[in-house]
Amino acid sequence: MKRRRSFIGLIFILVFTVMLSACTSNNENKASENVDLLQEVKDRGVLKVGVMGTYQPYNFLNEKKEMDGFDADIAKEIGKRLGVDVEFVAQEFSGMIAGLQAEKFDTVISQMTITDERKKQMDFTDPYITNHVKIIVADSDQSITSVEDFKGKDIGVGLGTNDETYLRTELLPKVGDFTIKTYDDVITSLKDLDAGRIDATINNMYAIKPVIEKNGFKIKAVGEPIKSDQAGIAVRKGNETFITELNRILNEMKEDGTYKEIYVKWFDEEPQE
Repeated sequence: MKRRRSFIGLIFILVFTVMLSACTSNNENKASENVDLLQEVKDRGVLKVGVMGTYQPYNFLNEKKEMDGFDADIAKEIGKRLGVDVEFVAQEFSGMIAGLQAEKFDTVISQMTITDERKKQMDFTDPYITNHVKIIVADSDQSITSVEDFKGKDIGVGLGTNDETYLRTELLPKVGDFTIKTYDDVITSLKDLDAGRIDATINNMYAIKPVIEKNGFKIKAVGEPIKSDQAGIAVRKGNETFITELNRILNEMKEDGTYKEIYVKWFDEEPQE
């Protein structure tokens, strides 16, 4: 009888120990999930920023193989005001959200358009730029002047971008059948347009102007802007303190004129927003 009681007692102790261990583990996991990203970045002394690195003049490698561009300058200024260094992590845009969620970087500062769908996966700061998207065609093309002319055509667009979503969810049902061809970078889509392998693409002139000038592409923008997009800094969900601080810094940059200086440097005009 005593042996039986001792055996039952031993089982009780083992079960209690397992439960206590599980609770401790859960508490540790919750504590890990609730780590203050802002404090983590400051303690680390480095802000890791996800960028395409191929999207001139927003973010690209310059002749010194350093990350440069409008987004890069915004990121560097944020790092300066946080008192940390900035480390850029190049990532194809189609994998940007997954990279952020996998903690490859702390933020995305790479023309990430704010959309309701993306808000389900990550949080955004206030918009830091508005881009106007236009139709781009070959210089010799007279057949496309508006989105209604896309029917039966081959249209190029960046893979995983808001422009791709726009083509698939809004224009296809409205205009009728046209073929969508996706690209991992802007320059390849413009090469195909220049060579006649696609009939048109959509993008903003800030993005394609330096590529056109450098490569001598015979292409042009037509018609009025078909839509306007606002980009924000993306951060993993659950980091409200970090978002608040980033918004404070962006507002401060606009108030003291730093934002305007960066904007004029890259676009040769003052911000309209």
